[in-house]
Amino acid sequence: MRQNADNNEALFARSETPVSESLPNWEHPFPQLESTDADAFSVRAYWQVLKRRRATVITAALAVTFLTSLISFKMKPIYVATARLEVKAEMPQLQTINEIDRPAPVDSTFLQTQVDLLQNDSLAWETIQQLDLESRPEFNSQAIASSKDRHESFPPLQDTLIRAFKKHLQIALMRDSRLVTVSFESTDAALAGRVANKLATNFVEANFRGAYDATRQATKWMEQQLDELKAKVERSQQALVDYEKANDIANVGDKENVVQLRLEDLSKDLTAAQTDRAQKESLWESVQADNSLAAVASNDALLEHLEQNYADLKTQYAEILAQAGPNFYKAVQIRKQLAEVESLIDRQRTRLVKQSKDVFDTAVRREALLSAAVAQQRKDVESLNQSLIQHNLLKGEFETNQQLYNDLLRRLKDATLSVSLRAASVRLADQARVPAVPVRPDKRRNIALGVFVGLIIGVTLAFVQDALDNSVRTPDDLERTLSFPTLTIIPNGASSRLRYSRLPRLHSKRPLPPSRIELAVLENSSSEMAEAFRILRTAVLLSMTPRPPQVLLITSSHPYEGKTACSINLAASLAQRGGRVLLIDADLRKPGVASVLALDRKKGLSTVLTGSHQLEEALEVFPKLPALSILSAGPVPPNPSELVSSPTMEQLIRELRKRFDHIVVDSPPALVVTDATIISALVDGVVLVVESNVTTRPALGRVRRTLEQAGAHIVGAILNKANLRGSDGYYGSHYNYYGSYYYNRSAADALDSGNGSSG
Repeated sequence: MRQNADNNEALFARSETPVSESLPNWEHPFPQLESTDADAFSVRAYWQVLKRRRATVITAALAVTFLTSLISFKMKPIYVATARLEVKAEMPQLQTINEIDRPAPVDSTFLQTQVDLLQNDSLAWETIQQLDLESRPEFNSQAIASSKDRHESFPPLQDTLIRAFKKHLQIALMRDSRLVTVSFESTDAALAGRVANKLATNFVEANFRGAYDATRQATKWMEQQLDELKAKVERSQQALVDYEKANDIANVGDKENVVQLRLEDLSKDLTAAQTDRAQKESLWESVQADNSLAAVASNDALLEHLEQNYADLKTQYAEILAQAGPNFYKAVQIRKQLAEVESLIDRQRTRLVKQSKDVFDTAVRREALLSAAVAQQRKDVESLNQSLIQHNLLKGEFETNQQLYNDLLRRLKDATLSVSLRAASVRLADQARVPAVPVRPDKRRNIALGVFVGLIIGVTLAFVQDALDNSVRTPDDLERTLSFPTLTIIPNGASSRLRYSRLPRLHSKRPLPPSRIELAVLENSSSEMAEAFRILRTAVLLSMTPRPPQVLLITSSHPYEGKTACSINLAASLAQRGGRVLLIDADLRKPGVASVLALDRKKGLSTVLTGSHQLEEALEVFPKLPALSILSAGPVPPNPSELVSSPTMEQLIRELRKRFDHIVVDSPPALVVTDATIISALVDGVVLVVESNVTTRPALGRVRRTLEQAGAHIVGAILNKANLRGSDGYYGSHYNYYGSYYYNRSAADALDSGNGSSG
């Protein structure tokens, strides 16, 4: 055995390099998974929360479903009957026969007005009275003792009935149509149909009565106006006739046209005369200035002929003069002819000048006459217009009154016809039928909705519980809280098919059943729990360099977290390597090692510290594992803290270091009593036992600060009672992988050299 211990020491002393550097993952048998925001909010994380809190989700879903089902089956069936009304275009109050069938657009405002009118209190009260809904308990829950009381409470009762009636009534406008639905719900299917039909019929009748009354009122008013207009027409016509006689106006239209046409003709003649006079005046002024222009101005043929002869004679004379001289007889004859022609030309020019003067004078006189005629005609037109002003006024008044009278008379006849036609803007398109199937409660839908709502509430509660839960569940939670590695994960009883012992039954010396967690390493070596403790052993041995911790304290923050079971299994797994291992039960207040292992409780650590027994007398060798020695707690002393803090305890630890290779100390909870804190100063390392889903983060923080203030070296933590196959898939998927990874057969053979155990 000593040789095995030396071999182990040599194995851990081969390298000065820290084990955590040479084997970086050995310090964390369950290495931290990188926790990122994406992982925290991933679907897998949500799924794990739901799996952990599935009891809450299922309970909430079942509770809501049960309540929904109970309410649905207790509810009275409600029937809904629906009648449909067609809303036509708003017809004119007075219309002609041609306008009756003419389509008119229906605007949304008019349709909404009809919907609002269907919800009038007066219409509801009329329907209530006609169907005697006052006697039905669903509308009137208060019984009326007498007619006198009923009459006295009429106003508040009416309001109550109308409010109750409207609660069961629903008016809706169908989308993209002119149909309005009138729906009424009741526990009585026949009543629902009667109410819907009666309300729709009352509305159609009320709509017609309103149109009829309005038409009759308009007709009565028009009859009065018609009498007044008739008198006005007669007066205006008589005034027009009297005026025409007084002013000798027989046919105003023809006379007015003749005078106007004559004025227009004279105006045209005057314009032409003025133009002609201007031309003649221009010709006279031209001829007067130069009579040689008379031929050109007057375009006289004779003058032009004379001037042409004169020119020809001048040409002949020039030729003869050039040939024979002036005294030639022909020259003399031509000179005489020239003189005669010239004389004729002068006389003709004089005549033309005088003629131009006469023509100009004639044009001037004609213009003057026409100007006088136009002026006179204008006076006649003005006189006629002046006399027609009053005539036109009288005629216009007569025609206006006559037109108003005719229009009003025609509309009066059309209004009478429209009343007889009973043209209404609303009609009953479809009567309500008695419903055969209730609309609610829809039990299937309600139950399905209850399941859905229950699941939502359950999921919400699950996430709320998870958010409020500050317990440690995973190695990541543990390492974030302590900043120390998780040495191993111990599965709970449900995962490993093992159970914790019931301590009151362990006073007997009889062998304990093999299905206990405290003896998992010894009696269930192939279980996951035994594998977890072997991983713990390996992690502890590699936790400190260059030598593993010789004296190890096992403690927890609160009771019942499984520290005793962890201490026993860790000591057993260390003993299986072949070294000398001692298990000390230092919990002098509630000892458990002796009860679990069926040892003598009359001697132990308390009797050794008080001197009642020697160390050799108190030590016991575990029969099933000779390498494992046990120092139980012994009888419960009155002063446990004084005993563990005494020099005797320190001296005892020094003595035991010499005898054993490994010492595992089971101590009380660190937050309950100070025993663990005192002992932590005497050991090489402290291992904290943390119960999954129970131990809180604040408790772990206080334990860490307490032990560190005492100078203890915390090796790591054990996550105990983890559900490997339960709500957290984290454990199940990772435990087997890391367990097989860390429990390397070759490493186990090296560490267990010479003991021949299966480790």
